[in-house]
Amino acid sequence: MPAAANHAVILYGRPGCPLCDEAVLLLRTLEQRLGFTTRVVNIETDDALHKRFAFEIPVIEVDGVVIARAPIYPRTLEAELGELLAP
Repeated sequence: MPAAANHAVILYGRPGCPLCDEAVLLLRTLEQRLGFTTRVVNIETDDALHKRFAFEIPVIEVDGVVIARAPIYPRTLEAELGELLAP
């Protein structure tokens, strides 16, 4: 199992959010390249998350630290994840 699989990569978003859909597709592509898995969390199901992220989604968090907020730039995200998830 790759070392990156031990990291918690979370995308906070909501259904019907085009930017969130794009971020999920990007993360799914990067998962294969960098060897991690993403958990997608719907902020609509949690009042605290909705209050925290409603105007910032999509939000990407790695190991409890927010590393990206909308807008998500693919090359920047890939570089950041590559550094954070490197063995």
